[in-house]
Amino acid sequence: MKRVNHVMKRVLRGAVVAIAAMTIAEASLSFAQESVAVKATIVTGGLPVDDPNAAIWSSAMPATFPMSPQVHWPNRIQEVTVQDVSVRALHDGNQVAFLLEYKDPSEDLDDAAAFEFMVGDKKAHFAHGQPMLQVEGGPVNIWFWKHKDDKAVDMTAKGFGTLKPQTHQDVKAKGAYANGGWKIVFSRTLSTDHPEEDVQIIPGEFISIAFAVWDGRKDAVGELVEKGSQKAVSSWWYFRADAPPDYSSYMYAAIAAVVALGFQFVLIRKLKKGQ
Repeated sequence: MKRVNHVMKRVLRGAVVAIAAMTIAEASLSFAQESVAVKATIVTGGLPVDDPNAAIWSSAMPATFPMSPQVHWPNRIQEVTVQDVSVRALHDGNQVAFLLEYKDPSEDLDDAAAFEFMVGDKKAHFAHGQPMLQVEGGPVNIWFWKHKDDKAVDMTAKGFGTLKPQTHQDVKAKGAYANGGWKIVFSRTLSTDHPEEDVQIIPGEFISIAFAVWDGRKDAVGELVEKGSQKAVSSWWYFRADAPPDYSSYMYAAIAAVVALGFQFVLIRKLKKGQ
Protein backbone atom coordinates (compact mmCIF):
# COMPACT_ATOMS: atom_id res chain seq x y z
CA MET A 1 0.00 0.00 0.00
CA LYS A 2 2.96 2.32 0.45
CA ARG A 3 3.56 2.08 -3.28
CA VAL A 4 -0.08 3.00 -3.95
CA ASN A 5 0.08 6.02 -1.66
CA HIS A 6 3.30 7.21 -3.30
CA VAL A 7 1.75 6.97 -6.78
CA MET A 8 -1.39 8.74 -5.62
CA LYS A 9 0.58 11.61 -4.14
CA ARG A 10 2.37 12.10 -7.45
CA VAL A 11 -0.90 12.04 -9.40
CA LEU A 12 -2.58 14.55 -7.09
CA ARG A 13 0.50 16.78 -7.07
CA GLY A 14 0.57 16.79 -10.87
CA ALA A 15 -3.12 17.72 -11.09
CA VAL A 16 -2.69 20.56 -8.61
CA VAL A 17 0.38 21.91 -10.44
CA ALA A 18 -1.42 21.83 -13.81
CA ILE A 19 -4.45 23.71 -12.47
CA ALA A 20 -2.23 26.25 -10.69
CA ALA A 21 -0.21 26.87 -13.87
CA MET A 22 -3.35 27.59 -15.92
CA THR A 23 -4.74 29.86 -13.23
CA ILE A 24 -1.48 31.82 -12.85
CA ALA A 25 -1.10 32.27 -16.63
CA GLU A 26 -4.63 33.65 -16.96
CA ALA A 27 -4.21 35.86 -13.89
CA SER A 28 -0.89 37.29 -15.14
CA LEU A 29 -2.38 38.40 -18.47
CA SER A 30 -5.44 39.84 -16.75
CA PHE A 31 -3.32 41.74 -14.20
CA ALA A 32 -1.11 43.23 -16.94
CA GLN A 33 -4.15 44.64 -18.71
CA GLU A 34 -6.12 45.66 -15.62
CA SER A 35 -3.16 47.65 -14.28
CA VAL A 36 -3.92 50.20 -17.01
CA ALA A 37 -7.66 49.71 -17.21
CA VAL A 38 -11.00 51.20 -16.26
CA LYS A 39 -13.03 48.41 -14.66
CA ALA A 40 -16.82 48.54 -14.57
CA THR A 41 -18.07 46.88 -11.39
CA ILE A 42 -21.35 44.94 -11.53
CA VAL A 43 -24.12 46.49 -9.45
CA THR A 44 -27.81 45.83 -8.87
CA GLY A 45 -30.64 48.25 -8.26
CA GLY A 46 -29.98 50.72 -11.09
CA LEU A 47 -27.16 52.98 -12.27
CA PRO A 48 -26.62 56.68 -11.39
CA VAL A 49 -26.90 57.75 -15.04
CA ASP A 50 -27.95 61.32 -14.19
CA ASP A 51 -26.16 61.84 -10.87
CA PRO A 52 -22.38 62.50 -10.90
CA ASN A 53 -22.45 62.84 -7.09
CA ALA A 54 -24.28 59.60 -6.24
CA ALA A 55 -22.83 57.73 -3.26
CA ILE A 56 -22.63 54.48 -5.25
CA TRP A 57 -19.72 55.86 -7.28
CA SER A 58 -17.49 55.29 -4.25
CA SER A 59 -17.90 51.54 -4.79
CA ALA A 60 -16.14 51.77 -8.17
CA MET A 61 -12.34 51.76 -8.21
CA PRO A 62 -10.95 54.97 -9.84
CA ALA A 63 -8.26 54.79 -12.53
CA THR A 64 -6.15 57.89 -13.30
CA PHE A 65 -4.72 58.65 -16.75
CA PRO A 66 -2.26 61.36 -17.85
CA MET A 67 -3.31 63.94 -20.42
CA SER A 68 -1.10 65.87 -22.83
CA PRO A 69 -1.46 68.52 -25.55
CA GLN A 70 -2.64 67.28 -28.95
CA VAL A 71 0.47 67.54 -31.16
CA HIS A 72 -0.36 64.89 -33.78
CA TRP A 73 -2.38 67.01 -36.16
CA PRO A 74 -2.83 70.71 -37.08
CA ASN A 75 -3.94 72.80 -35.33
CA ARG A 76 -1.67 71.73 -32.51
CA ILE A 77 -1.55 73.03 -28.97
CA GLN A 78 1.49 73.25 -26.71
CA GLU A 79 -0.13 73.64 -23.28
CA VAL A 80 -3.39 72.40 -21.78
CA THR A 81 -5.22 73.02 -18.52
CA VAL A 82 -6.14 69.44 -17.63
CA GLN A 83 -3.14 67.28 -16.72
CA ASP A 84 -4.95 64.07 -15.82
CA VAL A 85 -8.41 62.54 -15.54
CA SER A 86 -9.91 60.00 -13.13
CA VAL A 87 -12.43 57.47 -14.43
CA ARG A 88 -14.81 55.09 -12.64
CA ALA A 89 -17.37 52.75 -14.19
CA LEU A 90 -20.38 50.65 -13.19
CA HIS A 91 -22.68 48.31 -15.11
CA ASP A 92 -25.78 46.25 -14.37
CA GLY A 93 -25.59 43.74 -17.20
CA ASN A 94 -27.66 45.97 -19.49
CA GLN A 95 -26.25 49.49 -19.21
CA VAL A 96 -22.83 50.94 -18.44
CA ALA A 97 -22.10 54.28 -16.75
CA PHE A 98 -18.76 56.11 -16.59
CA LEU A 99 -17.82 58.91 -14.19
CA LEU A 100 -15.14 61.24 -15.57
CA GLU A 101 -13.50 63.60 -13.05
CA TYR A 102 -10.86 66.30 -13.56
CA LYS A 103 -9.69 69.62 -12.15
CA ASP A 104 -10.60 72.83 -13.96
CA PRO A 105 -10.02 76.25 -12.31
CA SER A 106 -13.09 77.82 -13.90
CA GLU A 107 -16.54 76.77 -15.06
CA ASP A 108 -17.02 77.84 -18.69
CA LEU A 109 -19.86 77.25 -21.14
CA ASP A 110 -17.42 75.78 -23.67
CA ASP A 111 -15.90 73.25 -21.26
CA ALA A 112 -16.14 69.86 -22.95
CA ALA A 113 -14.98 66.26 -22.65
CA ALA A 114 -15.14 63.04 -24.66
CA PHE A 115 -14.64 59.28 -24.50
CA GLU A 116 -13.31 57.42 -27.53
CA PHE A 117 -13.52 53.69 -28.34
CA MET A 118 -12.19 51.54 -31.15
CA VAL A 119 -14.92 49.90 -33.25
CA GLY A 120 -14.32 46.44 -34.66
CA ASP A 121 -10.99 44.67 -35.04
CA LYS A 122 -9.10 47.26 -37.06
CA LYS A 123 -6.41 49.10 -35.05
CA ALA A 124 -7.01 52.84 -34.98
CA HIS A 125 -4.97 55.80 -33.75
CA PHE A 126 -6.48 57.57 -30.71
CA ALA A 127 -6.52 60.78 -32.79
CA HIS A 128 -9.96 60.20 -34.36
CA GLY A 129 -8.80 56.87 -35.83
CA GLN A 130 -6.35 58.68 -38.09
CA PRO A 131 -4.16 56.34 -40.20
CA MET A 132 -0.56 56.76 -39.02
CA LEU A 133 2.74 54.88 -39.01
CA GLN A 134 2.10 51.19 -38.19
CA VAL A 135 -1.61 51.94 -37.71
CA GLU A 136 -4.06 51.27 -40.56
CA GLY A 137 -6.69 53.58 -39.24
CA GLY A 138 -10.21 52.50 -38.48
CA PRO A 139 -13.58 53.65 -37.20
CA VAL A 140 -13.87 55.07 -33.71
CA ASN A 141 -16.94 55.81 -31.61
CA ILE A 142 -16.77 59.14 -29.72
CA TRP A 143 -19.07 60.12 -26.84
CA PHE A 144 -18.91 63.93 -26.65
CA TRP A 145 -20.25 66.22 -23.91
CA LYS A 146 -20.31 70.02 -23.72
CA HIS A 147 -21.29 72.12 -20.70
CA LYS A 148 -23.28 74.56 -22.87
CA ASP A 149 -25.78 71.81 -23.80
CA ASP A 150 -25.14 69.38 -20.90
CA LYS A 151 -25.92 66.36 -23.02
CA ALA A 152 -24.05 63.73 -25.01
CA VAL A 153 -23.52 63.53 -28.74
CA ASP A 154 -22.86 60.05 -30.15
CA MET A 155 -20.28 60.49 -32.93
CA THR A 156 -18.26 58.54 -35.50
CA ALA A 157 -14.86 59.25 -37.06
CA LYS A 158 -12.27 57.56 -39.25
CA GLY A 159 -9.48 60.11 -39.30
CA PHE A 160 -9.31 63.89 -38.89
CA GLY A 161 -11.93 65.76 -40.87
CA THR A 162 -14.41 62.87 -40.77
CA LEU A 163 -15.98 63.45 -37.35
CA LYS A 164 -19.78 63.56 -37.54
CA PRO A 165 -22.80 62.92 -35.29
CA GLN A 166 -24.56 59.62 -35.81
CA THR A 167 -28.13 59.52 -37.05
CA HIS A 168 -28.98 57.48 -33.94
CA GLN A 169 -28.10 58.90 -30.52
CA ASP A 170 -27.63 56.18 -27.91
CA VAL A 171 -25.42 57.95 -25.35
CA LYS A 172 -26.52 60.14 -22.43
CA ALA A 173 -24.40 62.52 -20.32
CA LYS A 174 -24.78 64.80 -17.32
CA GLY A 175 -22.17 67.13 -15.80
CA ALA A 176 -21.74 68.81 -12.41
CA TYR A 177 -19.14 71.45 -11.51
CA ALA A 178 -18.03 72.03 -7.91
CA ASN A 179 -14.88 72.80 -5.89
CA GLY A 180 -12.75 73.56 -8.93
CA GLY A 181 -13.52 70.42 -10.89
CA TRP A 182 -15.90 68.57 -13.19
CA LYS A 183 -17.76 65.32 -12.66
CA ILE A 184 -19.43 64.02 -15.82
CA VAL A 185 -21.50 60.85 -16.20
CA PHE A 186 -21.69 59.10 -19.58
CA SER A 187 -24.06 56.16 -20.02
CA ARG A 188 -25.29 53.78 -22.70
CA THR A 189 -26.53 50.22 -23.16
CA LEU A 190 -23.71 47.66 -23.37
CA SER A 191 -24.67 46.76 -26.94
CA THR A 192 -26.58 48.56 -29.70
CA ASP A 193 -28.16 47.76 -33.04
CA HIS A 194 -25.34 49.59 -34.87
CA PRO A 195 -22.14 47.51 -34.46
CA GLU A 196 -20.55 49.12 -37.52
CA GLU A 197 -20.56 52.52 -35.75
CA ASP A 198 -20.89 51.84 -32.02
CA VAL A 199 -18.52 50.10 -29.65
CA GLN A 200 -20.08 46.85 -28.42
CA ILE A 201 -19.26 46.11 -24.78
CA ILE A 202 -19.02 42.42 -23.89
CA PRO A 203 -18.51 41.79 -20.15
CA GLY A 204 -15.15 40.17 -19.48
CA GLU A 205 -13.48 41.46 -22.69
CA PHE A 206 -10.93 44.29 -22.85
CA ILE A 207 -11.76 47.30 -25.05
CA SER A 208 -9.50 50.18 -26.10
CA ILE A 209 -10.52 53.54 -24.62
CA ALA A 210 -9.14 57.09 -24.77
CA PHE A 211 -10.12 60.51 -23.39
CA ALA A 212 -10.16 64.16 -24.47
CA VAL A 213 -10.87 67.39 -22.57
CA TRP A 214 -11.33 71.00 -23.66
CA ASP A 215 -10.98 73.90 -21.21
CA GLY A 216 -13.57 76.44 -22.40
CA ARG A 217 -11.74 79.54 -21.11
CA LYS A 218 -11.03 82.44 -23.47
CA ASP A 219 -7.90 84.52 -23.99
CA ALA A 220 -7.54 88.31 -23.64
CA VAL A 221 -9.20 88.98 -27.00
CA GLY A 222 -12.11 86.66 -26.38
CA GLU A 223 -10.91 83.66 -28.40
CA LEU A 224 -11.20 80.10 -27.11
CA VAL A 225 -7.83 78.77 -25.98
CA GLU A 226 -8.83 75.14 -26.53
CA LYS A 227 -11.14 74.19 -29.39
CA GLY A 228 -11.38 71.56 -32.11
CA SER A 229 -8.10 69.64 -32.33
CA GLN A 230 -6.55 71.98 -29.73
CA LYS A 231 -7.27 69.92 -26.63
CA ALA A 232 -5.87 67.66 -23.94
CA VAL A 233 -5.76 64.01 -25.03
CA SER A 234 -4.74 60.62 -23.69
CA SER A 235 -3.33 57.63 -25.53
CA TRP A 236 -5.24 54.34 -25.76
CA TRP A 237 -5.87 52.51 -22.49
CA TYR A 238 -8.08 49.56 -21.55
CA PHE A 239 -11.66 49.22 -20.37
CA ARG A 240 -13.36 46.04 -19.12
CA ALA A 241 -16.85 45.45 -17.76
CA ASP A 242 -16.79 42.78 -15.06
CA ALA A 243 -18.18 39.44 -16.19
CA PRO A 244 -20.54 37.42 -13.98
CA PRO A 245 -18.69 35.23 -11.43
CA ASP A 246 -16.78 32.36 -13.04
CA TYR A 247 -16.60 29.14 -11.03
CA SER A 248 -14.79 27.13 -13.72
CA SER A 249 -11.57 26.84 -11.67
CA TYR A 250 -13.51 25.05 -8.93
CA MET A 251 -15.02 22.77 -11.57
CA TYR A 252 -11.54 21.91 -12.91
CA ALA A 253 -10.34 21.14 -9.39
CA ALA A 254 -13.35 18.88 -8.78
CA ILE A 255 -12.78 17.05 -12.07
CA ALA A 256 -9.10 16.56 -11.22
CA ALA A 257 -10.02 15.18 -7.80
CA VAL A 258 -12.57 12.77 -9.29
CA VAL A 259 -10.07 11.57 -11.90
CA ALA A 260 -7.39 11.09 -9.25
CA LEU A 261 -9.75 9.12 -6.99
CA GLY A 262 -10.89 6.99 -9.90
CA PHE A 263 -7.28 6.29 -10.82
CA GLN A 264 -6.57 5.36 -7.20
CA PHE A 265 -9.52 2.94 -7.10
CA VAL A 266 -8.45 1.19 -10.32
CA LEU A 267 -4.81 1.06 -9.27
CA ILE A 268 -5.62 -0.45 -5.88
CA ARG A 269 -7.79 -3.16 -7.48
CA LYS A 270 -5.05 -4.09 -9.95
CA LEU A 271 -2.38 -4.20 -7.27
CA LYS A 272 -4.58 -6.41 -5.05
CA LYS A 273 -5.19 -8.80 -7.96
CA GLY A 274 -1.44 -8.90 -8.61
CA GLN A 275 -0.81 -9.78 -4.96
